[in-house]
This record gives sequence, C-alpha cells and structure tokens, in this order.
Amino acid sequence: MTSPDELLVLAGEAVDAGARWLAGAGPDWVRTRHKPSGEEVTDADVEIERRVSEFLRRRAPDVPVVGEEGFAGGPLPERCWLLDPVDGTMNFTRGAPLYGISLAYAVDGVPRLGVIDAPALGRRWTAGGRDPAGPASPGAVRELGRAVVGLTGTGSGGARARAVLALLHDEAYRIRMQGSMALDLAGVAEGWIDACLCIGPKPWDVAAGVPLVRERGLTVLGADGAEYVLGSPVLAAGSREVARELLDRWGRAAAARP
Repeated sequence: MTSPDELLVLAGEAVDAGARWLAGAGPDWVRTRHKPSGEEVTDADVEIERRVSEFLRRRAPDVPVVGEEGFAGGPLPERCWLLDPVDGTMNFTRGAPLYGISLAYAVDGVPRLGVIDAPALGRRWTAGGRDPAGPASPGAVRELGRAVVGLTGTGSGGARARAVLALLHDEAYRIRMQGSMALDLAGVAEGWIDACLCIGPKPWDVAAGVPLVRERGLTVLGADGAEYVLGSPVLAAGSREVARELLDRWGRAAAARP
C-alpha cells in the first residue's frame, strides 16, 4: 500500500501537471460559460481536470479521481482523490489572483492530505505529513467579536445565507469574502484570517484545506458540531470556540423566511 508520504508527493506532482499547463495557457482558455447550476466554468477548468486526473490514473490506478467538472453525482468512493481544478473560477476569469488548484486524498469521508496551489500568488500549501493533533497556536482568536472571518457560499442567495451575513456583519470583528473556500482555509491555517464559514461546500471545495487547518492545531467542524466530514452542508474552521460560534449563527439563520 502507498504510504501517506508517497501519496502527498504524488499529489504535488499531479498538481504540478496542471499548474505547468496553466502557466502557458492563453486567454482563449479563460472564456466563460455557465453550468446548468449557474456556476461559471472555463475550458481551463476542464483541461486542468483532465491533465491532473490522467496523471493520477497512471500513477495510482486503484484510486478513483472525483473532479468537480466530471462528477456525475452519487456517493463518493470509500477512498478517492478529490480535485477542484480551479477553486475560485469567478476570480480567475476576471484576472483576480485569489484562485487555486485544490487536490485532496480522502478515506471514508475524511480528508487525509491535500495540496492547494495558488499560481497567481506563487504560493503552495501541503498537508498530510504532520500530526493533526498538535497544539493550537497560543495566538488563536477565541471570540467571534475579535475574529476576522472568511465567508463563502453566500453567492447562491437564499434567506439563510443573507441572515448569516447579517449576523456576522453585526457580531464578527470583520468579514472577508475572498471567493475561494480552499484559500479561506489556507488563510485560517496561516492566520491572515482567524476563522471561516463555508456554506454549501462541495467535497472538492474544501477537502485539501481541512487537513491543513487541522495540522495547525485548529478545528474544522460540520453542521452537527462534530468534526467535519465530507457532505456536511456547512463547514466552520478556526479555534474551537469561534468555530462553534459560527455554527451557532448558522443555526440561528435557519429561522429566516424565504
């Protein structure tokens, strides 16, 4: 069986295959169209997914690849790669730098390791080689009123999303809406935001960032207040105290009228 360290190296090489192609791709690849869901997609999303997936199938043929653009629905395999070829497509199409290639390996709904590459920022984050039970940073913010909170997933609209936004606007220290769940989780891990709330995350949106945050000794919770597993309708990350407060505001927002 391939070791976690070997899988992490493989994940990095797979992301390299997509990032190298993107570095030479021209503007024609950025033309936008819309999926039936209304989300934006470009030819670059599809091509990166194809290249990364083909690399993984050659090198690890026994592990299925679940990519955002090719996923037909249904339950996830027991173990799989989860790929978002461009997380933050709307930013990407407009020339904003906050987007990334996100690849994770998950077993039984739990992300085990991941790679997030932000080509326009020249940054890469990897997770999976360290004990996720390490101590939290002593500087971690533990009160919502002092926390800079990343918020994603409100763009689909709905009364509940608007109610959460209003609550956090009133109660958090600041809100940041960066347009990429993967980079929000990287931001929590690095400390440029204190916490994040991801509404309606798809598995590939967040899987690479979950182990990154946990390796820093911080918490990633799902809708039930337990440790996050793929498929939860909401994700809260940060110190345990702030993550719980974010989920509390999510619960309060359920009473909002359509």
